[in-house]
Amino acid sequence: MTSIAKPPVRHPGLRTNALGFTLRDYEGTMSTLCAGCGHDSVTAAIVQACWELSLPPHRAAKMSGIGCSSKTTAYFMKQSHGFNSVHGRMPSVCSGANAANRDLTYIGVSGDGDSLSIGLGQLCHAIRRNVRMLYVIENNGVYGLTKGQFSASADIGSTSKKGEANVQPPIDPVLLALTLGATFVARSFSGDKAQLVPILKAGLSHNGLALVDVISPCVTFNDHDGSTKSYKFTREHEVEISAADFVPLRREITAPETNEAITSITMHDGSVVRFRKTHDAYDPTDREAAYAHVRACQKRGEVATGLLFLDEAGADMHAVAKTVTTPLVDMKYEDLCPGNDALQKLMEKYR
Repeated sequence: MTSIAKPPVRHPGLRTNALGFTLRDYEGTMSTLCAGCGHDSVTAAIVQACWELSLPPHRAAKMSGIGCSSKTTAYFMKQSHGFNSVHGRMPSVCSGANAANRDLTYIGVSGDGDSLSIGLGQLCHAIRRNVRMLYVIENNGVYGLTKGQFSASADIGSTSKKGEANVQPPIDPVLLALTLGATFVARSFSGDKAQLVPILKAGLSHNGLALVDVISPCVTFNDHDGSTKSYKFTREHEVEISAADFVPLRREITAPETNEAITSITMHDGSVVRFRKTHDAYDPTDREAAYAHVRACQKRGEVATGLLFLDEAGADMHAVAKTVTTPLVDMKYEDLCPGNDALQKLMEKYR
C-alpha cells in the first residue's frame, strides 16, 4: 500500500518552535499501519522530540530496513533525506552516509526482526563503531508483515497467534548494547510519551550511537482460537476468492501518569507487562550496575525502562577514524583523489 499525503491544513493557533515550525511541519505521510499500532505512537514521539529540539528537517537523514517498523520513516519529517535499505542493512548504510556527511542528524528506525535477526551483525558493528545516530528499535516480538511469527526478542512462554508457545530464549537489545560497549542505552514503552520523548531528545543530542529499545505492541495478532470472529475460524468456514485480511480497530495503549516505580500495562490480549522506571539514585554512568539492573528486572518479570546507560566521554566513529572535520561531500575532488603519486607515498608506509 502506498503512503497518502496529509492535507496541508494548519490551524493558525498552532505553536511554533525556534525555527518557526509547527508540529505539522515535522509530520510525514499518513500511516498505513494498523489502527492502534504502537509504532504510530513512536512516530508521534519522534515528531514531538524533533520539534522541541528545533531540528532543521532538511538537515536530518532517516534510515530504515524492512518491516512494519521500517515504514515509520515515511511518517515523519517529509522534508528530510531518507533511505529505505534492504532487510537488516540499515546500520551499514547509515554508517556510510555518516562517513560522507557528518553534518547531518541521522535517525535510524528498525524493528526486533530487522535488527536482532538478519541485521544482528550490522547492529553489533554499528555499536562498535559508535556511529553518531539515534537508533530506535520498535520491539513487538513478532514479524508483523509475515503473519506474526516469533522474532528473536520474543520471551520464553509467550504464545503466537495460533497458541504455540515460544521455547527459545530472547535476545535483549539493551543487554547486548551494554555488553558491546554502547555509549547510550535506553528503553521505553510506546504508550509512555512522557518518558519516551525526553529519551529521544537525549539520544538525538548524544555524540555517538544512542540505542533506544521501545516496546511497541502489535495489535493485529491478538485474536484467539476460541473466537468465532478470529482469522482462523473465518477462513475455515468460508470459501475465499482471494487471500485478504481484516484488521480490527483497536484503541491505542497508553501508560497512565504515575509516580510509582512500576507501571502495569494490560495489552489487547489480556496479558500484563510491568515496566519499571529507574529510581532517583540510579547511576546511568555505571555499565555493570546498568547490566545488573536490567537482569534483576528480567528475573522479577519486569521491563527496565528509562535512560539505562550513558558514556558522554565515548568517541564516535569520526573521532576513532580521525576523519577531517569537513564532510566528504563538501570536499574538492583534488583533495579526495590527490592522484597516483600521493597514493604511492601512502603505500610506502605500509610496505
